[in-house]
Amino acid sequence: MEKKLILNQIDELQDDFYKISTYIGENPELGHEEFKACKVLTEELKKNGFSVEIGTCGLPTAFTAIYDSGKEGPVIGYMSEYDALPEVGHACGHNLIGTMGIAAGIGLSKVIHETGGKIIVFGTPAEETKGGKVTMAEAGMFDDLDAAIMVHPLDNYVKSGTSLAMDAIQFEFFGKSAHAAASPHLGINALDAVLQTFNSINALRQHIKPDARIHGIITEGGKAANVVPDYAVAQFYVRAGKREYVNELVEKVKKCAEGAAMQTGAEMKWSYYEFSYDDMVTNSPLSEAFNKELISLGVNEEEILEQKDGSGSLDMGNVSQAAPSIHPYIKICNEAYACHTHEFREAAMSEQAREAMILGAKAMALTGFEVLTNKELLKQIKAEFESSKAFA
Repeated sequence: MEKKLILNQIDELQDDFYKISTYIGENPELGHEEFKACKVLTEELKKNGFSVEIGTCGLPTAFTAIYDSGKEGPVIGYMSEYDALPEVGHACGHNLIGTMGIAAGIGLSKVIHETGGKIIVFGTPAEETKGGKVTMAEAGMFDDLDAAIMVHPLDNYVKSGTSLAMDAIQFEFFGKSAHAAASPHLGINALDAVLQTFNSINALRQHIKPDARIHGIITEGGKAANVVPDYAVAQFYVRAGKREYVNELVEKVKKCAEGAAMQTGAEMKWSYYEFSYDDMVTNSPLSEAFNKELISLGVNEEEILEQKDGSGSLDMGNVSQAAPSIHPYIKICNEAYACHTHEFREAAMSEQAREAMILGAKAMALTGFEVLTNKELLKQIKAEFESSKAFA
């Protein structure tokens, strides 16, 4: 009976959810600028009885929305993302993710007074850049959650898996300008230091683990060919399956830059130019519960694929270090469109995507209900999470 009430609540409001996802999709906003999305999502939560705080952790477009039963019980967290990409807009389907998060919370709130416990919907801005979840995780916002749940759109149903931990490292080199033809011997070439850094990192790649990735660009390399560049900048992403190995690799990458500075005579300064993401740790009992609910809603078990690899990086990884977490994928299109493309953006605005969004919200809400009511499941979730922390 309770599950039926949850599903009916989401069905009754599906037109509202369609409008919200379409509005966000038609009004793309970059990270930490998602004021329209934040407003429309929080207004819907307020309308449905949630207590809402905007500006969580000092992030102007972050929010925390709470629906508390007033009774003891587990705490369920739903993540909403709603930032867009430059030029291609919502080509990662965050218009759907943001709406799914609030729809799941609102659906589950229909029975929370019977089950006990608390629902928190987190508005997490800027996933594509300086992920809001990183700041929120560092502030302890997720520490009390018994389950942290979000669903991402894709061209297939895929089980929650892993992601790569990542550091974003910038190297600035300071040399000395000189006329490149008349007096090159008076110059110190900062660009040469950048090029030597790349050469050293290319050599380092022979000796890194298979799941590791180091890739970079030159963002500043001089202004004119006849002037020895006195300033040059390179930026790198350093990724690996585990945070500990990223930390180890970053130290080696720094030594590559230090060596390049010594070779050329340039001065070097390093910094993080984006937030660091931790690796995603999927909680298996929670993941299995979500998959069961997806199947109960009509998805064939054979359609739900295992994740092949966690080749990207997610700020949901930081959440998974603080609370039992899942990050599965739901099918929104029949074509094999890649995320961050114009094709995927159009798919995320389609009728099929809106229907998938409702399906995802229902599965998220029903999974939350299971955590609230199934003591054995909650015990398994907690046990695996504690075990994963012990071996981290």
